[in-house]
Amino acid sequence: MARRGLLVGTAATALTLGTVSFADAATGDDAPDRTRTVRGTLPTGSPDYVYLPVEVPRGVREIAVSYTYGKTPVPAGTQGNALDIGIFDDRGTELGGRGFRGWSGGARSGFFIRADEATPGYIAGPVRAGTWNIALGPYTVAPEGLPYEVTITLRFGPTGSTPKPVYPPERAKGRGRAWYRGDCHLHSVHSDGKRTPAEIAAAARAAGLDFINSSEHNTYSAHSAWDGLWGDDLLVLTGEEVTTRNGHVIALGTDPGTFVDWRYRARDNRFGHYAKAVRRAGGLVVPAHPHATCIGCHWKFGFGEADAVEVWNGAYTPEDEIALAEWDNSLVAAVRTSKPWVAAMGNSDAHREPDKVGLPQTVVLADELSREAITAGIRAGHSYIAESSAVTLSFGASGGRGLHAGIGERLRVDGDDTPVTVRLEVTGAPGCTAHFVTDQGTLFTAALPESGTGTVQWRTTPVYAAYVRAEVRHPATVPGLPGALAALTNPVFLEG
Repeated sequence: MARRGLLVGTAATALTLGTVSFADAATGDDAPDRTRTVRGTLPTGSPDYVYLPVEVPRGVREIAVSYTYGKTPVPAGTQGNALDIGIFDDRGTELGGRGFRGWSGGARSGFFIRADEATPGYIAGPVRAGTWNIALGPYTVAPEGLPYEVTITLRFGPTGSTPKPVYPPERAKGRGRAWYRGDCHLHSVHSDGKRTPAEIAAAARAAGLDFINSSEHNTYSAHSAWDGLWGDDLLVLTGEEVTTRNGHVIALGTDPGTFVDWRYRARDNRFGHYAKAVRRAGGLVVPAHPHATCIGCHWKFGFGEADAVEVWNGAYTPEDEIALAEWDNSLVAAVRTSKPWVAAMGNSDAHREPDKVGLPQTVVLADELSREAITAGIRAGHSYIAESSAVTLSFGASGGRGLHAGIGERLRVDGDDTPVTVRLEVTGAPGCTAHFVTDQGTLFTAALPESGTGTVQWRTTPVYAAYVRAEVRHPATVPGLPGALAALTNPVFLEG
């Protein structure tokens, strides 16, 4: 049976279609499947989210949804149609997500939910009677509109039981206080990635990583998908890539099972609320690829709520160079205003081959290999970013009466003109050049030995350099532009 989707109400950022009813459906364990199909067209300028209510009767074992939409040809320079999908159960669609049951964006054409199992990206559990809402996200709409077709199938019978989720432990054996390598932005089949969690765990170990963070787009379904994949050598953190229409943010290391809503824009003044929710759940707020050029990817919420910022995302590109420069500007502002500074980190954002897990990776000084210690190290900026596990850095500053400060720390000496020695030790960076960057810019550059292993020193004073950070770069491939990064440290601050 097919019907047309009718608009029955609107709001500033959401729209509700006419309800799909299964009131005439027979119930009981032997009742036949029931299917309804809804067709309609969303106009250009549609709200960000369109809800299709579905009245689910008692006795439903499984709800299955599939959808298609028209990809109308458009003139060059015009955005064509793109339609995301997800679902909320009988607990409603209010912000905060009590009723959230899954999201696949545009990665799938269909999904199912039942008590014992669900499509990756969706949350298994009983299909309770009541009003469910299929959430459609018209990401972009062509000038001619976005024609869609949604098919809902209800299957009746015994509901079965929902297995208790098994979440990763918060601590791995580790090496005590040490530098630990991690990649905190990864995608599996639970959102728009192609790798399974098992394949990601294997790739992480091959890349020399000690920890990873589960960060699927707008869902926490993968939090319970790592059973048997962690170990003494690999800590698995849980989180989410909160994918709004005004930028993406990694909720890093949140309590397992935490859902962070994404249905707002910067103009709605909601982000601060959800940033605080991430921190209440034990996680970090990390704006991802802030200068990415994909639609909706450019970060527009500012860094006021950030615990760290992803300045290097995947293979190094001009987008990362811009993000790095913006972050460096924020360091200058922090020095000028004596406000807290925001640390830098890097992640692969790997989705599929040939994306490399661990390119780049954040190397964190932590007291142990645990969620609490790793997130504390990232927040404090006791970390550097490397393109692979082959690259290692040691960086710090010393001066005055035997004082020393390492990455992310402050060196306080007696007087602004007290000499300070900055020292960088590098391994695994053949053909690269070391750069010392301050609040004035790059003030010292030195070529590393051909082996890629060497030590570089520079002398300065707090009045000449409010902070110093190190970059290790490959040779430039385009005249006038800097070479790609091989490694990058957070700063050491100098105070007289």
